[in-house]
Amino acid sequence: MLPRDTLAAHARLLDEVGRVDQVGVEERVAKFTTRSVKKTAKLWGLRTAVSMTDLTTLEGKDTPGKIESLCRKALRPHDDPSVPPVAAVCVYPSMVRHAKSLVGGSTVKVASVATAFPSGQTHFKTRLAEVRGAVADGADEIDMVINRGAFLSGDFARVEDEIAGVVEACGAAALKVILEVSELETYDNIRKASFIAMGALRPGDFIKTSTGKTNLNATLANNQVMIEAIRDFYLDTGIAIGMKPAGGIKTAKQSLHFLIAVKETLGDAWLTRKRYRFGASSLLNDLLRQLEKERTGAYQAPYHFSDATESY
Repeated sequence: MLPRDTLAAHARLLDEVGRVDQVGVEERVAKFTTRSVKKTAKLWGLRTAVSMTDLTTLEGKDTPGKIESLCRKALRPHDDPSVPPVAAVCVYPSMVRHAKSLVGGSTVKVASVATAFPSGQTHFKTRLAEVRGAVADGADEIDMVINRGAFLSGDFARVEDEIAGVVEACGAAALKVILEVSELETYDNIRKASFIAMGALRPGDFIKTSTGKTNLNATLANNQVMIEAIRDFYLDTGIAIGMKPAGGIKTAKQSLHFLIAVKETLGDAWLTRKRYRFGASSLLNDLLRQLEKERTGAYQAPYHFSDATESY
């Protein structure tokens, strides 16, 4: 159990930064979409977005064959050697061992959703066992969901204690804490949940917007609230936490807007897959199409690139 003075620290930080200015946030992110990205910077951004992608399949019909296809694409998204591998493949715990056998030894990590994803509605001991099992099977990263019921009922100590318990169960594996922003209802709640999660995390861990399983997922606005919380937390503690927007990011143009937000809010130190990820598998094909257009001047048809998964 974490000491209760951590909650006092969150309260102090929240009091210092004040309430979220909803109009201000939405006006600021609207400006990100107007930035002009020139050719060299655009190429860099597109390749960087590829390198930050967590290529994901989270379906009940997932099979070893589908995971093999996912991993092949993760390792070599494009024939052009200047296009990097993706950051990770993200799968259910039952598929971790198979994924690890395919990408182990490469730069591509194996991430696994856990803690009764996406609802989180099971006994905490069961959630911890799922985390330990995924790590034992070779998961390099764990994506967990917070207890939204506890958060919305005001039991913030329980939320933080559960995150701390998952951190311990992860061992050396990195942890990404999913807030499920659509269920938190307000920007103030999103920021508060961000601070609570970060209070239990280690350098190299992440906070994440969504499971990708609800109607509202990552937006520039909720991403902005979270990266500003990361900035404020870093300035207060010196601990650098990563960010992962997930769900709803489908186009290369969108991904560049998110990268602009990161550069202008957190700086270049966060423009790396070690601190920023996209949980958006359908994004990858559009990134590849845009890269091909920059190379040849012509768009390829969407079916030109293999569709390893339609999840997320």
